[in-house]
Amino acid sequence: MIASFFLSLREGLEAALLIGVLLGALNKLERPEFRSSIWLGTGLALIGSILVGIVLNLIGASFEGQAEEIFEGVAMLSAAAILTWAILWMQSQARAVSKQLESDVHNAVLKGSKSALLSLAFLAVIREGVELAFFLTAASIGANGAQVLVGAGLGLAVVVILAVLLFKSLIRLNIGKFFQVTSIILILFAAGLVAHGVHEFNEAGLIPSVVEHVWDINPILDENSTVGELLKALFGYNGNPSLTEVLSYVLYFILLWFTSPALERREQSLAGAAT
Repeated sequence: MIASFFLSLREGLEAALLIGVLLGALNKLERPEFRSSIWLGTGLALIGSILVGIVLNLIGASFEGQAEEIFEGVAMLSAAAILTWAILWMQSQARAVSKQLESDVHNAVLKGSKSALLSLAFLAVIREGVELAFFLTAASIGANGAQVLVGAGLGLAVVVILAVLLFKSLIRLNIGKFFQVTSIILILFAAGLVAHGVHEFNEAGLIPSVVEHVWDINPILDENSTVGELLKALFGYNGNPSLTEVLSYVLYFILLWFTSPALERREQSLAGAAT
């Protein structure tokens, strides 16, 4: 539930901020008559995201045995890859995205194109919604589906409250710090998805365990206990992981270590070129 809460909070707030940029650009242009197009695009994106989530869960429910293990492994590794890319991309492109959206709104208003504004809102929200659908599908594997939905619902409820308060200037939120903290949490969650995905492939016989249990600390902290289940949901905790699980977990952070500075250098070079 906690994992789905943070996932929904993060993705939901990103979508809300993007919509806020669109609405803010309209306010600057003093063209409130175009707001309905943005809200319509947002609504269509929400419906589309829900449909994607339903389809993903129906596909997963249709598999059994080895096919189910393969689907779960693919879903977890895909969700981890998308989640990591989304975090790193947003960190490196946040400013550019905001400026680009404002420019697109300005061009759409000049042309009087409500459909263009609808598309902008739809694309801004659908990306976050589809990502969240993938994440929640992965988070629900081996977990209580009802708790995952409750966590997601609470996260989105907090997003709505924060968005209203922010847009009305009733509170000040350090957005950069918020994304920094949630990024750390979600990167740990993504690492757990990678290890759990490899575990599913171990079970399916596609990836060898090499060493079936590198260690076994279940007598100290049982993965099926309350705390163990919480750590498993958040960080992919396994009391007796295989060698390939451990290696995948470590390899994920090594790749992240080299990828993150490369994106920062790219952002700095683009900023320098722009000036």
